[in-house]
Amino acid sequence: MDLDVARIEQATRVIDPVFLNTPQYLDEQLCRALGGRTVTVKLETANPVRSFKGRGADLMLSALAPGTPVVCASSGNFGQAVAYAGRARGMPVEVFVPETVNPAKRERMETLGARVVEAGADGSSARKAAAAHAQRHPDRVYLQDGLQAAIAEGAGTIGLELTRHAGEPSFDAVVLPVGDGALINGVGRWMKEHAPGTRIVGVNAEGAPSMLESLRAGRAVRLDRARTFADGIAVRGPLEASVRRARVLVDEIVLVTDEAIAAAMEVAARTLGIVLEPAGAAGLAAIAEGAVAGDRLATVLTGANPRPEQVRELAARLTCPARTSSSAGRTTF
Repeated sequence: MDLDVARIEQATRVIDPVFLNTPQYLDEQLCRALGGRTVTVKLETANPVRSFKGRGADLMLSALAPGTPVVCASSGNFGQAVAYAGRARGMPVEVFVPETVNPAKRERMETLGARVVEAGADGSSARKAAAAHAQRHPDRVYLQDGLQAAIAEGAGTIGLELTRHAGEPSFDAVVLPVGDGALINGVGRWMKEHAPGTRIVGVNAEGAPSMLESLRAGRAVRLDRARTFADGIAVRGPLEASVRRARVLVDEIVLVTDEAIAAAMEVAARTLGIVLEPAGAAGLAAIAEGAVAGDRLATVLTGANPRPEQVRELAARLTCPARTSSSAGRTTF
């Protein structure tokens, strides 16, 4: 295991405080909407990039020499995080994105000073283009979300904060959206050390079950395509390093439909007053659909950068009677 709990604890003294100690609480209306279970939410939307990605990006860049040019690929949130940390540390940042990138996320990356380059139809194409660009320019450092240990360890500080404020008894399960795996592996590493009785449950979109299939196979599995509107977890194939960590740290992966995610976005808006992006609501969706066992749960609201059309759709849902979602079955490996 290359993720280290001591480095996760040390990261709290390195990461920009703007990303740390995010709100974490129980909301009675939300708990009632989720069937009466006790569900703690942690708002990783309350920071300048509106997602949890700032923790890992800032920790990773803190290890590089000042002024080092950085290259990455992103569907948006990781790119924003690298752009923010790079600007603060005086590092030029280039982000390669798919042609389908959320225009709002692209605008935010550019506002934060990144050079944004469209490359191909999906995230895989963007990653290949970013890696090739970095190889052609040896002075640049290529960051790949889910690969470098520091990125996952930065995200692991979320686990530290969850346990610090959990009280007794500890959570039955922590429920986390799974894209590249940095979040669930970082949080899982901390929780397995400090709250071993808490199950680590990941959530894949039903149309992009790449981590579920990878854990079933015991190796990284690549899907032909990802079919979900949750671009933050629309991963066709996780990295082998990420799968290797998850095999040790993740207890279960469950699937949720896009319809269930949309319903969870509506619940979050009605009860918490937060407009989540689809990936950010995946954990809530799994709990709402009854896909996670336990009475005392925690989930991380991982992002609040929805597409403009998703904001319009959510506004329409909020002005209409609540819509029911299709159920999502519990799936284990």
